[in-house]
Amino acid sequence: MAEFRIRAGSLPRFLVPFVAPLVLFFAACLLLGAIFTNSTPLGVVIAASATGVLVAVLVGKYRRLASGTVARFSADGVELTDSYGFRVRLRWPDITRIGVVETQLGDPRLLGRPGAARARVQALRSAGLVGWGERSVPPRIPRWMRERLARVPVDPGTGRPEVTIPLGEFDPQWQLGPMGDWVRRYRADLMGG
Repeated sequence: MAEFRIRAGSLPRFLVPFVAPLVLFFAACLLLGAIFTNSTPLGVVIAASATGVLVAVLVGKYRRLASGTVARFSADGVELTDSYGFRVRLRWPDITRIGVVETQLGDPRLLGRPGAARARVQALRSAGLVGWGERSVPPRIPRWMRERLARVPVDPGTGRPEVTIPLGEFDPQWQLGPMGDWVRRYRADLMGG
């Protein structure tokens, strides 16, 4: 068995999907701060402070995610677990392809009012494994996530959901390294020529 963890230095990639909502949050705080204090410079300080606190919260969530997310490779297949209680398992024969995997870290709905500035949290996209597998989720997950998981295709023969394992979040060049070696050993047909 081999274990892989998210590489250090991937914080900027984690924060990128949140840039637009953070900019919108900063603008709203700036506007409110300037109105309530009757001072634009003080509004900037308030907005920067509030946005800084929000970024600090995201950094804390990233650290928990990065330290607790593990991909395990074995002769049976690949398993992904994280510190929030999610677990995805794919047996080697049930992997259907290597493809683009989208990891949605926040509610994908648009934030803001129609006709005004609007933003959404974008999904992280990376190469990973896709197939019919097993998924366990913690009992308390956001409604948007539960609804999204309910729409995932299900294999008509087995009833198992289509699951993904975003190996590119661990190493963007995973196909050339030890994770790629595991896939080549058990499912060389997925790696192409």
